[in-house]
Amino acid sequence: MFHPIRQPIQDRMKYLEEKDTKDREDGTPRMQRLRQIPPETGKFLSLMAANAPEGVVLEIGTSAGYSSLWIALACEMQGRKMQTYEILPDKAQFARETFQLAEMDKTIQLIEGDVLDFLPSFENIAFCFLDAEKEVYGACYEAIVPKLVPGGFLIADNAINHQATLQPMLDRALADERVDAMIVPIGKGELVCRKI
Repeated sequence: MFHPIRQPIQDRMKYLEEKDTKDREDGTPRMQRLRQIPPETGKFLSLMAANAPEGVVLEIGTSAGYSSLWIALACEMQGRKMQTYEILPDKAQFARETFQLAEMDKTIQLIEGDVLDFLPSFENIAFCFLDAEKEVYGACYEAIVPKLVPGGFLIADNAINHQATLQPMLDRALADERVDAMIVPIGKGELVCRKI
């Protein structure tokens, strides 16, 4: 997956990494910033997705599509596709551009809208990366876990840097007998849940 990453993907990742850094430094308003994961979290997601069982691969919160590219590397290697959900129209447009320029638009399907409207129709989720507004994490957790296949993963970002906000959901996950769960101290902190 990583040896080598195709040049169009590398180029777009580098552009997004530089833009994310600039956004954080120049005072760009929070909702306009990319607010994306760091590269080490991307690699972690890719490795986890590569070990997910058969089933649907989802991402909740696309932003500009940076994390999608990392997950899609695993999907491409396995010959499967992924779906990513973004509620903000300007971010969805940015992500479409990312997927086209990175030549990953055949692997990644972008759906614009509120994922909570779509989750009830899903079954057999093998992998889900959750990186949306923190207020929806609890509802997403409760909707996704029953639909995970055995051995399927739910990974939620910001488990350390937004721990106070996410504490009710983190407590629920760590005590939930349907999953094995732990917080991995990589990037901004990843809650990793594996369906039993």
